[in-house]
Amino acid sequence: MEGTAIRNETRVTQFILIGLSSNPDVQIIFFVLFLVMYLGTIVGNLLIMITIYVDFQLHTPMYFFLSTLSFIDLGLSTVTVPRSIVLFLSERKTISFSECLVQMFFFHFIGGTECFHLVLMAYDRYVAICHPLRYTTIMNRQACLLLVFSTWVGGFIHSCGQTFPIVQLYFCGPNEIDHFFCEGHALAVLACSSTFFSETADWANSGTVAVGCFTVLLVSYAYIISTVLKIPSAEGRQKAFSTCASHLTVVTLFFGPIVYLYMRPSDIFDTDKFLSVFYATITPLLNPCIYTLRNEKVRNAVKKLGGRKVSSLGALKN
Repeated sequence: MEGTAIRNETRVTQFILIGLSSNPDVQIIFFVLFLVMYLGTIVGNLLIMITIYVDFQLHTPMYFFLSTLSFIDLGLSTVTVPRSIVLFLSERKTISFSECLVQMFFFHFIGGTECFHLVLMAYDRYVAICHPLRYTTIMNRQACLLLVFSTWVGGFIHSCGQTFPIVQLYFCGPNEIDHFFCEGHALAVLACSSTFFSETADWANSGTVAVGCFTVLLVSYAYIISTVLKIPSAEGRQKAFSTCASHLTVVTLFFGPIVYLYMRPSDIFDTDKFLSVFYATITPLLNPCIYTLRNEKVRNAVKKLGGRKVSSLGALKN
């Protein structure tokens, strides 16, 4: 009983997030950069969602999935960036153990959902290009809603698999997390108890999801490219490829750093938190730009929405 009492008294209840740099001047630079990127992420993704909701020509499965991706990107960035922005200027860079677990859970929840959602978008393009006559039948409203719901369920299960092993660990110090948010590995290395189970679960869970989803994406696009190359006209091939170009770019930006994290040697972790910046902050910012610049329908719809706002303001002034 005495040993248990001492064990409970020495349990760590809060952690210190070291962040990306301990230099105050550099922290101010990161504060500005993260703030600008987060505001850009909010504006860009909200613009995509509002445009698709307002323009009835975009009420198709492809753009429904795009608006859902924007919502996911906004959530993924919101889980980590606002807290990081505050900590960059705060003297006490602390976070409680419970808050740390909540942040980690939602980061893996939304991040896992995005992995599955990108696979879903690839499946949508596969059906549209490889089975065009059956597209409206296969991708009906009910099927689309069910598929999106399944991506959230998959993300939830993935996150439970990531968080539960960390909950089982015992932390007695040190309490400094070498990261800008509560990332699983950066937290696990501080544990006083054995981390074999948590590290194995992390590698098996996240590695399987990331590599598995990426493999499915490669297979899907192998079928898509094979089908597109059989299209007789060059214009038809170009049109088919253009509908996939934006998605392929987003997939590369999102999965590239993640696949590297789980394929690189286990003793190399120095670049982890900087790669995390890429897929937690930069990718959600770039996705709306990619789809707006490369997709003519979205680009025209955004211009039309801007024209409506200008007309409304003019009518109010008159």
